[in-house]
Amino acid sequence: VPPTEAERAAGFSGPDRFWDGQLKRMTPAQRETWDAAYAASNAAFRADEPQGADRVRWYYQRYIKNYLRCVNGVDRSVGRLLDWLDAHPDVKANTVVVYSSDQGFYLGDHGWYDKRWMYEESLRMPFVVRWPGVTEPGSVNTHLVQNIDFAETFLEAAGIPRPDEMQGHSLVPLLRGEDPADWRDAIYYHYYEYPDPHRVAPHYGVRTDRYKLIFYPRTQEWELFDLVEDPNELSSVAADSAYAEVKSALERRLAELRAEYGDEGDEPRD
Repeated sequence: VPPTEAERAAGFSGPDRFWDGQLKRMTPAQRETWDAAYAASNAAFRADEPQGADRVRWYYQRYIKNYLRCVNGVDRSVGRLLDWLDAHPDVKANTVVVYSSDQGFYLGDHGWYDKRWMYEESLRMPFVVRWPGVTEPGSVNTHLVQNIDFAETFLEAAGIPRPDEMQGHSLVPLLRGEDPADWRDAIYYHYYEYPDPHRVAPHYGVRTDRYKLIFYPRTQEWELFDLVEDPNELSSVAADSAYAEVKSALERRLAELRAEYGDEGDEPRD
């Protein structure tokens, strides 16, 4: 919502502080489309501004509708690309299509929006592949994979050797439907950008097929989730004696992964 002159004079903050910069990124045609879409609802908001819980609901509805419209626009664009490939079968037969993202996203889950936390909504990410003659259409793979695997995958698909310093693993065997005996049993995550610009607490952890252990070095706190019993991660069992052995095993695996990736510092204190 455009800031008022009074808000500008007071040094407006929050997401609206990006208003001027966002407008400068638009072409005149884009600005015209933007104003046509939002001018009336913005004016109605200013004419009778909701307060309290009603204001929160208004913000959320504006946000979630914009998000879903964005997703719909991406979906239409992907459809146009796939339609073009379908219309050119010779190109389609020699094209690997990969649809992914750099992370998942919160839409109010756990009270958050955006990303960065290690909870499933942002840790998990879309990854869909169409590889004619290699990947079985409609198949689903449940191996633990990471975006550090992407480069190695593309290199192998292109017949280019993988540099030794790369830390990921090619997904080509999985895309072929294979089940490698030596595939990873856990993934490592570390978020460290604090305090600015996102003010997300630094944390790191390990996720296996069933469990997730997270450590917050600033407060020396642990979270442990059983993703089978608690898939929404609503109740940490880090202090539950029934999970003591699981927690110890995950702590050891976490230390191994940190050593493997050369990620040191912010160790738990006794």
